[in-house]
Amino acid sequence: MSDTAAARKLRMGMVGGGRGAFIGAVHRSAAALDGRIELVCGAFSSDPDCARASGAELFLPPARCYESFAEMLRVEAALPIGQRMDFVSIVTPNHLHAPMATAALHAGFPVLCDKPLALSLREALDLRAVVRASALPFALTHNYTGYPLVKEARALVRGRCIGAVRKVVVEYPQGWLATRIEASGHRQASWRTDPARAGLAGCVGDIGTHAENLAEYVTGLRIRELAADLTSFVDGRPLDDDANVLLRFEGGAKGALIASQIAVGEENNLSLRVWGSSGGIEWHQREPNSLWLKSADQPTRLLRTGSAGLSPTAAAATRLPPGHPEGYIEAFANIYRAFAAQVAAHVDGLSPPSDALDHPTIDDGVRGMAFIEAVVASSRANAAWTPLAADAMPCAASSLKSAPPVAPQAPPVR
Repeated sequence: MSDTAAARKLRMGMVGGGRGAFIGAVHRSAAALDGRIELVCGAFSSDPDCARASGAELFLPPARCYESFAEMLRVEAALPIGQRMDFVSIVTPNHLHAPMATAALHAGFPVLCDKPLALSLREALDLRAVVRASALPFALTHNYTGYPLVKEARALVRGRCIGAVRKVVVEYPQGWLATRIEASGHRQASWRTDPARAGLAGCVGDIGTHAENLAEYVTGLRIRELAADLTSFVDGRPLDDDANVLLRFEGGAKGALIASQIAVGEENNLSLRVWGSSGGIEWHQREPNSLWLKSADQPTRLLRTGSAGLSPTAAAATRLPPGHPEGYIEAFANIYRAFAAQVAAHVDGLSPPSDALDHPTIDDGVRGMAFIEAVVASSRANAAWTPLAADAMPCAASSLKSAPPVAPQAPPVR
């Protein structure tokens, strides 16, 4: 049988995501949902025993369960084209994203990477230069863009169904870090509250970037400048666990972004409201299959996933008949499906179909890092209005110090 990508499953390698990790299992489930991708190898942990045990639990051959990412790249690159992995999925803590993505791209492998993109804007811009020079597919998992009704919201806004955008409110409250659980050895909390592994920001980097990305994705508008107030409410925590940010978008729209991990009792309660000159939209992740469309002169309408009359992009992202719940894993899978089509086209030397490009890109990752640095700079300046600079250095926050670069290595589990 031909080894063209069209004639077989794509072969995925994973770094991070071993035993005890949350996000690795999510990625593997999402990647497998369409039957287009198979996991063939991994460097799942910085602990060799855990790395091997994690691979064994996933029924991978011992020879493809690597003890370091460097070993994985070296061995996989030396395998025949018909056996080696086709792309790398990076699901490690933040400080390893950029160095590992850079190493994978230099070795000739496309990359799908968890967010945020890097530890600093400078590091993100350097990675973007590598992506562009390599001409290899690259995707970032801002997975909330994969929901069908988020795509419908984007189509409605960009089709001017609510008129010119005037106000945007995006909120992402959680409550799981309301106490200092990192002090008890909680692994997910430990690295997310550690500046050396998480970067300049805690809550803002972890979930604030999701809110920023969602607002820009749906409205099509870029945040021009912001005024931010960060707080670490939990004693002894070096990074923020609460953020309140005023936003000014290009074109004159105004907005507010709230992200918090100390909102006791809240789950992952992401929501977005956008008001224009003639209407508005409202979406909540806890009810992801519903989208409210409001009008100045018509009754409010409830749009539902899978219903007739939705935009082509929303329909294409819908996997189940109306009334059957679909959500987080399926949204992740929509990003994997688009990226897989792009990788398959690359493997076969073809141009990707247009729908293969509907996923967060390296540019979204750079925007996220510019957002983080502007938020931190603004908060340090008593909420002074601070511009975002995503396309060139220096920016308003370029003087901020971040952790030193980390050489590629086998990651801790995530």
